[in-house]
Amino acid sequence: MTTTATPGENDPKKPSISADQVRKLRERTGAPMMDCKKALEACKGDEAAAVDHLRKLGINTAAKKATRVTSEGAVASYIHAGGKIGVLVEVNCESDFVARTDDFKDLVKDIAMHIAASDPKFVRKEDVTPEAFEKEKEIYRAQAASSGKPANVVEKIVEGKMAKFYEEVCLMDQPFVKEPGITIHQLVASKIGKLGENIFVRRFARFKVGDAGETVAITKPQQDQKAE
Repeated sequence: MTTTATPGENDPKKPSISADQVRKLRERTGAPMMDCKKALEACKGDEAAAVDHLRKLGINTAAKKATRVTSEGAVASYIHAGGKIGVLVEVNCESDFVARTDDFKDLVKDIAMHIAASDPKFVRKEDVTPEAFEKEKEIYRAQAASSGKPANVVEKIVEGKMAKFYEEVCLMDQPFVKEPGITIHQLVASKIGKLGENIFVRRFARFKVGDAGETVAITKPQQDQKAE
């Protein structure tokens, strides 16, 4: 009796992935079983590489879902030890069901904690005003010029500093304090891939004892911007 192999089955070039490997990756990432298997196959069984692979897919998923309405969500607070710094942040999603999941709640808490630690001034780089950008540029230029370096060198120094400007002041571009290898944008994208809904950081406020003012930042979802 002759049997016909399923296409791709017994392919010597295709790595053999065990159910245990798939289970472990699913527990680590929360991604669907089939996606975990495909990621492990693409990465030749390397779990760490498969995690990165799934994160990239999550970012792609996030881009596809970015225009979907986020009318649910949660507000979280974080008070730094000693009560010297306090943060409130609103993060939106598409459904109350996702808003009540532990994954979403943990994400909102992590973002609140990150804001307390990293002191961003804006949610996204699109929120930075031209005035704020130029003000920082002039500060960097004055700092570089005070060192006595030639004008052409000063401009190169300023250019290099401005390249990091968004990373320093924009929440979504900052490295996540608990895992500096990824940005807040990538952290959110990974949750979008896992939970299957658009997730959007809407606004935050940060207060520090002794500061003359507070940081209050708000942004608009893409669907709101397109409606204007």
